[in-house]
Amino acid sequence: MFLSGIIVELGFWISWLLLPLIYEFLPALYGFITLGIAGRKLGKLKRLNCLPRISLIIPVYNSENTIYNCIRSVADSTYPDHLVSIIVANNQSIDRSFSEYRRAHFEFQQLFMQWIDTTKGKARALNSAIYRSNGEYIIHIDSDGQLQKDALMNIVRAFENDPELDAQTGTILTQKDSIKKTRSPLLKFLRENEYFEYAQSFLAGRAIESQENHLFTMSGAFSAFRREKLLQTKLYNIQTVGEDIDMTFQIRYQLKGKVALCPEAIFYVEPLDNLGKLYTQRQRWQRGELEAIHYYMNKKQLSLKNIFKNFIVRRLIMDHTILFLRIIWMAAFLVLIPFGYSLKLILISFVILYLLYVFICLLNFIDIQYYLRFFPEERHYYVSKFYILVTLPLYYMLCSTIQFIGIINSMTEPAAWKVESFSAEMKEIKKMFRKDLRRIFRIKWKTKHTD
Repeated sequence: MFLSGIIVELGFWISWLLLPLIYEFLPALYGFITLGIAGRKLGKLKRLNCLPRISLIIPVYNSENTIYNCIRSVADSTYPDHLVSIIVANNQSIDRSFSEYRRAHFEFQQLFMQWIDTTKGKARALNSAIYRSNGEYIIHIDSDGQLQKDALMNIVRAFENDPELDAQTGTILTQKDSIKKTRSPLLKFLRENEYFEYAQSFLAGRAIESQENHLFTMSGAFSAFRREKLLQTKLYNIQTVGEDIDMTFQIRYQLKGKVALCPEAIFYVEPLDNLGKLYTQRQRWQRGELEAIHYYMNKKQLSLKNIFKNFIVRRLIMDHTILFLRIIWMAAFLVLIPFGYSLKLILISFVILYLLYVFICLLNFIDIQYYLRFFPEERHYYVSKFYILVTLPLYYMLCSTIQFIGIINSMTEPAAWKVESFSAEMKEIKKMFRKDLRRIFRIKWKTKHTD
């Protein structure tokens, strides 16, 4: 009798728990098996007897603290220096970026480098540099990161081993040395979770998408192209903040090309400075995704009946429909109690949901550490932080909340590379809250005196 009562009481929550089981757990289980098989093929690319010339583009905007180390990572690369042409595309910097570039130019004279000034905007900077590129492959990296020494070699080998491959994205990880040096416990917690998020996003999420040419987006921090295919595109779209997604869609949908992840080409970026940076960054990513889908997909293509034919439909369900549900789960604690659901039942439901997400993260963790076997130091650090699996679902919930706000902002605000910071939006919320309170009290006062 007790058991049947619990089942009846769980009726509402059972339907909610089925959704993450269907849309998140089952795909994760499929991905676990798929990645396990694909991971065995890593390291089996044929070595090249003759290496092609490559053009490396580095867009710069106020990068005086990072540009030197970025260029140094190219100089330390295993790819022959005489086959690398570097174009530093200055995006109207107002700091000492040029002085740092000049310092690198004098120190690494074996590299061919040139500095060009461009108009404002990362997309414009990239486009200007593309026109000046002459390498067989065109690769661009952000100025605030550093290449793993074999990254360029591995990405070129992947191109040369697969003639049908038109574009690639490298694997992005945050710099573990910067994380280790973090003094603030809260910031360190944020950065360690961010590290795991990047690892799971690239070595699990994008790795699975690559299996069937379903890669949703190349990374704006590290992408590579066959020159002839890149010149067939409209280049980078200057009308969107998601120019990397737009470029991915151009190659895959318009030109019917093949885009993939190169797991063995790692690019290290600086970890987040604070929560505010996470807030603005994820909103910008969310806006870019929505804009790219709007440009390339029509209502008929995005119909729910195409869920099995069109990967983008499934991606939208994951990034938006399930996203809304995650926000509702967070609010359920306050909403369901007044509807008569017991506190005990709600807490049990949350624990089940939480353990489900931890298990999904664990499946990805197992595959990723296998992918990192060619990078012993990185693998050791990743495995040593296994306890982050316990907090990762909470971090993802935080990111989901920010994405949700990003969707709302994208519908109410014009596109811009810079979005309102967390503190600025909180000030606006407080301002509106105080204004509404004054209005309520004013109405109450008038009602009282009228009576």
